[in-house]
Amino acid sequence: MNEPRRVVVIGGGIAGLTSALTVLVDSPIPVEVIVLESAQRVGGLIKTSPFAGLPAVDEAADAFLTRVPWASQLASELGLGAALTSPTGAHAYVWHNGMHEIPSDLLLGVPAKVRAFAMSSLISPIGKLRAALEPFLPATEDTDSIGHYIRKRFGHQVHERLVDPLVGSIYGADTDNFSMAAVPQLAALTTSRSMLIAAGKARKAANTSPGSPIFGSPLRGMGALVETLHQRLIALGGVVHTGNTVQAIEKVDTHYEVSTQSNTFSCDAVIVASPAKHSASFIQPLSSRASELLAQWSHASVVLITMKIPATQWPRNLTGSGYLVPKPDQRWVTAASFGSNKWAHWRPDDGSMILRVSLGRDGLDVMHFDNDSLVNMALADMKLHMGVDFTPSEIRTSRWAESFPQYRPHHFAKLEEMEHSLSVSAPGIHFAGASYRGIGVPACVQQARHAAGETISYLTTL
Repeated sequence: MNEPRRVVVIGGGIAGLTSALTVLVDSPIPVEVIVLESAQRVGGLIKTSPFAGLPAVDEAADAFLTRVPWASQLASELGLGAALTSPTGAHAYVWHNGMHEIPSDLLLGVPAKVRAFAMSSLISPIGKLRAALEPFLPATEDTDSIGHYIRKRFGHQVHERLVDPLVGSIYGADTDNFSMAAVPQLAALTTSRSMLIAAGKARKAANTSPGSPIFGSPLRGMGALVETLHQRLIALGGVVHTGNTVQAIEKVDTHYEVSTQSNTFSCDAVIVASPAKHSASFIQPLSSRASELLAQWSHASVVLITMKIPATQWPRNLTGSGYLVPKPDQRWVTAASFGSNKWAHWRPDDGSMILRVSLGRDGLDVMHFDNDSLVNMALADMKLHMGVDFTPSEIRTSRWAESFPQYRPHHFAKLEEMEHSLSVSAPGIHFAGASYRGIGVPACVQQARHAAGETISYLTTL
């Protein structure tokens, strides 16, 4: 009876490490926790490395949302709360035949006031008239595709030049084929007849406590979050095996056998914190239906190119934080971040600009191009967008294959079916991570906490 229960966590990203630590800290009974990560490092889609003389420049996500509590709480628990910084507040642009400032009074691109589109140079006079009809339209019933819903409410221009660039850049998505339910801030607006009026009320409620930053990041980059998390997990007795790809999970009597290419780990419960599509094969021995559903998940790939642009080449009028490119205007670049404008600690001593350029999304695959081609494509697009033929003094290319799970319409119904198919035959298997109930660091941390809680509850019944 005093034998500790064992939990295997599959995936060493933010969700896997957080769930492992939470089980160790919160379990009222003795537990052992083993994390299995297929890559040679932990962190998953979070990575920070030196660049252009700066000690820490992120290669993927550079911040997390602070207006929801989960990531901020985790940072505080890890002792990083005092080391968080926020973006400078520089404005952002949308490029559509020129740079246009993103209007204020938006909620993820949805106008919260008429002036959000009425005063914008992004929207044509006809587009403004169409958008102005929104408060007078009857309720829209079909709410599952973001693109379908926004087009019916506001017309094509608001969707293509505001909502899709903002939401699409966060999720690597084509919002015409992306679930509204996957973006809670937008889904909440569909419960009212008018999206514009609902967005206005939501913005007003959010502004009742002004002054707090929207985004935060450790001064040592997002990598500091997973690095500190990993260190804390090891200090508390957790075991992390990198370079271990899970091949199968089998139920043997009352426990599970998790097999990798070199080892087999016996355990009482499993937390799956790996991408859905990659998890399908090892779930097969437990449930063929769950495996079939997981294999249907789509994942988009992106490439992030970081460049150091000499100060003499940088256009002085571009004082914002970066720009987004609407899909009808895209060739290869989907977004560019002016890192040295966005983050005060990303400013090299020589005054040069740290520029991060994104290529690829759902429906626009770029992974088959070599690095030189990708850099040339990015430079050609930026010459079109900014009118400058940049010659970077340093370049770093970060490839993120199948890094953005795509929440297709009816995603959550498929997820519930998948979990239900496992619940009877394989109790004690729980899921967390970006493939399942939310993309972004806060959502992954929230899922990890929930999966850990469910796992602890299951262990206490054994």
